[in-house]
Amino acid sequence: MSKNETVAGIAAPLPLNNLDTDQIMPKQFLFGIDKSGLARGVLYDLRTDASGSSRPEFVLNQPAYRGARILVAGANFGCGSSREHAVWGLQQAGFDAVIAPSFGEIFYFNAQANRLLLVMLEPSIVATLMERVGDPATSHLNIDVQRQCVITVDGTEYPFELPARQKRMFVEGLDMIAMTLSERGAIDSFEANHYAENPWMKIDLPKQQRPA
Repeated sequence: MSKNETVAGIAAPLPLNNLDTDQIMPKQFLFGIDKSGLARGVLYDLRTDASGSSRPEFVLNQPAYRGARILVAGANFGCGSSREHAVWGLQQAGFDAVIAPSFGEIFYFNAQANRLLLVMLEPSIVATLMERVGDPATSHLNIDVQRQCVITVDGTEYPFELPARQKRMFVEGLDMIAMTLSERGAIDSFEANHYAENPWMKIDLPKQQRPA
């Protein structure tokens, strides 16, 4: 995975509170056995009508917002079920970050584990950003992850908090496994001390059964 210290690009306004994971990734797109092909399902019922035709009024169907990398959304974004497909689908659809006043708890941790950047800001600030990005002329945002601030086209900066662990994962390009393996020395040291103090707990596997 590559390092990424900033997310910059078109931001699309999505002023809907309590947008749940069923709406972000409807159930009919969950039949695959891997992560692929989920982009088509993202916000499907908002993007299309009952016949499956595109809704031209929906923001992501408008030419000015095609290729958007950032969503500016309403409160409690990603509430509902725990489906990780909502995170994967957003990423496959080209989104690298979501800015909102709050997020569903499980969605928040799913996103952070998969390096979808979530930025929480005060509702009044999100409302200001929503208004700005609602105009295609000022829809570009820059999220400086190292400095932890959102920067608008006129240079206004809005700082945000980000847990150190999630910040490191995003910047250094680490998933959960890579993050764990980065502490391999400490893990090996703990294991050695643990078995030295509790030798009866160690099971010696035949060589062919030992993990690589």
